[in-house]
Amino acid sequence: MKLYHSIGPNPRFVRMFAAEKGLTPELVEVDIVAGDNRRAPFLQINPTGTTPVLVLDDGTTIAETTAICEYLEELVPQPALIGASARERAIARMWWRRGDLMVVQPMTAGFRAAEGLSMFQDRVRCLPQAAEDLKRTAQEGLAWFDAQLGERPYVAGDALSVADLLLYCFVEFGELVGQGLDPSQRRLAAWRDRVGSRPSASVR
Repeated sequence: MKLYHSIGPNPRFVRMFAAEKGLTPELVEVDIVAGDNRRAPFLQINPTGTTPVLVLDDGTTIAETTAICEYLEELVPQPALIGASARERAIARMWWRRGDLMVVQPMTAGFRAAEGLSMFQDRVRCLPQAAEDLKRTAQEGLAWFDAQLGERPYVAGDALSVADLLLYCFVEFGELVGQGLDPSQRRLAAWRDRVGSRPSASVR
């Protein structure tokens, strides 16, 4: 397998997921700063121009983080990151979706609308007039996760799941772009340290 990747939280999320599975796909760097993802030959691999993209040995291309992670989970079921039973899968996917809706989407849109505007304004639709509201929405999502985490070691329960990997990569991204954790979010900070101590967190 080849994994076309780049800087950014979504490619890191997939790299961490693969590392937790013990997988080491061949990495192919895509320079998204230079815009290589928005022109040929990359658009022949993924017409949406986004990274990451997994290319299988038979040439099949799988884009979108959800699809890639679901494929890798079926390919290597253990350790189960999306759940080993119907109940566990439902819970992991519930928290995965919550992270995507409440943190990932507003944080990403807020960054593109403000600090990343010069890079993204000619590539995707950006909403500079909504930048602060989007960032505030992401912060509200992080505060909600901090309250929900309670004394659980991981987002979906006692074991690491895909929901942790996604949220961790975006919490780390938020720190880099001025959308870091609030000092009051101590549970989430401890959780971040817990996930960050795993070998997969050092995969770049």
